[in-house]
Amino acid sequence: MTGMADPYEDRADAGRKLAGKLTKFEKERPVIVGLPRGGVVVAAEIARALNADLDVIIAGKLRAPYNPELAIGAVTEDGAVYLNDMAVRSLRIKPDYIENEKRERLRAVTERLNLYRKIKKKVPLKGRTVIIADDGLATGATMISAIQASTASGAKKIIVAVPGGPRDTVDTISGMKEVAEVVCPLVPSLFYAVSQLYADFTQTEDEEVMEILKEFAGNEERKRA
Repeated sequence: MTGMADPYEDRADAGRKLAGKLTKFEKERPVIVGLPRGGVVVAAEIARALNADLDVIIAGKLRAPYNPELAIGAVTEDGAVYLNDMAVRSLRIKPDYIENEKRERLRAVTERLNLYRKIKKKVPLKGRTVIIADDGLATGATMISAIQASTASGAKKIIVAVPGGPRDTVDTISGMKEVAEVVCPLVPSLFYAVSQLYADFTQTEDEEVMEILKEFAGNEERKRA
């Protein structure tokens, strides 16, 4: 997990570069799981390269009071909550705030999930190697929730694949017992935002995610035919 001289062109470029480091898992017929929205673009490139199934796991970021960009945890589509206890303590966040934020974010997660599941059914993870991809790590709260959700769904092996992130977050996720390996090519000595990894970090819209899901839903139908 060493640094790289240049940022990625965009998320698709990052996905292609990550795919080259994940070919050893192709024989395990992995499920590539993207975290919406940007992570789905990365995951799609990996899935194409590995001829693998694609799915999404939606985990909503729990936002700090007065600072919605700061994550204090995340909630998964089944209502499971991961909290960054250090952030909660340092900001003196009360339980009723966390409960209200959980309800609000779970509602948003459910709305988005319903949108996606109309296009593509959930891929069962039980007994499968699961590669969870995102467009980068920051606090790691959303990724940790996705790891926990994959474990609860019966994943046999979990690989985390991200283009880059801060050393402390990478080390935290690498140390999780549920995670077999973390593939993270870019670990800047000074990390301030995921956007620094990219020349083009244009926001990914739901329409792009849905087009990707349509593509892979069609692939699954052709495989069954």
